[in-house]
Amino acid sequence: MSGSSAHGQQVQSFWALALGSIGVVYGDIGTSPLYALRESLNHAAADGLTRAEVIGIVSLLLWSLTLIVTVKYVLFILRADNRGEGGTLSLLALAQATIGRRTLTLTVLGVVGAALFYGDAIITPAISVLSAVEGLELASPGFSRFVLPLTVVILIGLFAIQARGTGSVSRWFGPITLVWFVVIAVLGIEHIGDDASILWAINPLQAIGFLADHGFGSFAVMGSVFLAVTGAEALYADMGHFGRKPIQWAWIAVVFPSLALNYMGQGAMVLAHPETIENPFFLMAPQWALVPLAVFATMATIIASQAVISGAFSLTQQAIQLGLLPRLEIRHTSAAQVGQIYMPKVNWLLLVGVLFLVFTFHSSSELGNAYGIAVTGTMVSTSLMAFIVFHYAWKWPLWRAVTIIAPMLAVEMVFLASNLMKLFDGGYVPVLVAGAIGLTIWSWMRGTRLTLIKARAEAIPLGDLIGMLSRSSPARAKGTAVFLTADPTIAPSALMHNLKHNHVLHEHNLIVTVDYAMTPHVPEDERIEVLPLDGDFKRIHVTFGYMDDSNLPMALEKARKYGIKIDIMSTSFFINRRWFRPAVNSAMPRWQNRLYISLTKSATNASDFFRLPSNRVIEIGQQFSI
Repeated sequence: MSGSSAHGQQVQSFWALALGSIGVVYGDIGTSPLYALRESLNHAAADGLTRAEVIGIVSLLLWSLTLIVTVKYVLFILRADNRGEGGTLSLLALAQATIGRRTLTLTVLGVVGAALFYGDAIITPAISVLSAVEGLELASPGFSRFVLPLTVVILIGLFAIQARGTGSVSRWFGPITLVWFVVIAVLGIEHIGDDASILWAINPLQAIGFLADHGFGSFAVMGSVFLAVTGAEALYADMGHFGRKPIQWAWIAVVFPSLALNYMGQGAMVLAHPETIENPFFLMAPQWALVPLAVFATMATIIASQAVISGAFSLTQQAIQLGLLPRLEIRHTSAAQVGQIYMPKVNWLLLVGVLFLVFTFHSSSELGNAYGIAVTGTMVSTSLMAFIVFHYAWKWPLWRAVTIIAPMLAVEMVFLASNLMKLFDGGYVPVLVAGAIGLTIWSWMRGTRLTLIKARAEAIPLGDLIGMLSRSSPARAKGTAVFLTADPTIAPSALMHNLKHNHVLHEHNLIVTVDYAMTPHVPEDERIEVLPLDGDFKRIHVTFGYMDDSNLPMALEKARKYGIKIDIMSTSFFINRRWFRPAVNSAMPRWQNRLYISLTKSATNASDFFRLPSNRVIEIGQQFSI
């Protein structure tokens, strides 16, 4: 291939990735103009709005986008990738790898950030689709009674199609969202001329002046201003799918200018026609365009919701493989794209949460009070973990890391404090969701640790067992047996029960342990480590990245280079399946013990998770008190 041809393909790939990022990465933040300025103005309009207040609020929106998204994420956080991957748990893994161990502080930061994301994942579809459908009320006031039913139908349909995969429609996400940004930019440009004084909002002194004039009273407004930057964390979370440079280019060249123009257009229209404060986004459109714009906005919010749902699947997969959650069923919806997955339990739990919010809050304005806390909390945890990466991994001097992180963290803490003021008006929703997720993660990690400690105390060291077998010479079965175990130093329970009840040992026995690295991907040729033991035993250590597909048979085929010939269809896989019951003197409180046991029951079995051939798996049950 010639150099010019290769360069041409790289350029084409870059533009394709940039276009894709516009649809997936920026769908959420791209629909913020539907409600962000409206809610900010409404919070400030209790005693009437002055021209200076409108300009000041628009300035706050513009400079929030500049500081939080452009400076923090585009310029700095996107550089803190974990071998190309981003997101809260990727940053956690990178920070832990930097320090060299799993610390309580880092784990708590990562878990809090991940737990808050789930709160955001149920709010985003609800508020986005509601706000878009509400636009139809302006075209036909009689449509009001249909807003809730239509929203519910759209949301149920969105979650129902997840099982089929989104590969066939996701290719249209980028083009549709690009047209969306063009539309909102054009709407903004058309109305900036309504009152050109809105251009003063570009001056950050207008934002500072608003905060200075309103003091503590500006906190309520800041909570709504933050709605403009919800979705910013997607820039980092989806970096592995599109790459840093395409995401940066899409923001600087398309997304940021479109958002800025639209917010200034809305602000100029409100200055010239104060009555449009009711719904400034949709009222920018002429009467004939209200229905098409509402339909288009609904399409954009569906795309934004899809990005959040896919993000929840991806985050859950990472959490499982980092040992934070039990194994859940993961279905691969694309033969070509490993990252396209569907998790039934996560999908339907999200839908239940989304519908609960829709029926509880009824409107996007009411739901706006619940939005913000989850995102600000995630951003704060990201900043704190980024400080560790900047200082320890990048070897930045302490003063430099503090100089970069402290201002951004201060702004985020202001946003967090302002959003906490809405705690009892709906802000409790993401807090409760995050609390439940965090409690689940803590209980799973604690129960798993106690299980391993007890199993190790009751087990026989593998070396001792091999020595005893060499002296007793049990009956032999032809073929190869694979015993999965979490601790390779002790005899697997399945092996012990097979010997106890069947009195037989296979000709070749492989003790297989699966671990997950603190990196997103491990090359296939580097996943296998073989350690010969005495007799007919070999120990195989398999290491996946926390975003790799846990296909164990495919990984074991790489053992051929070590002289181990594994014919998967003539190999028996022995799995120990524990059935837990509460111990009389448990180390955990009763409620946590029962929660952990219920989590073990909900976990998918190892054979499905590791994609083992079902007709080659032998499960041996074991009662286990904890």
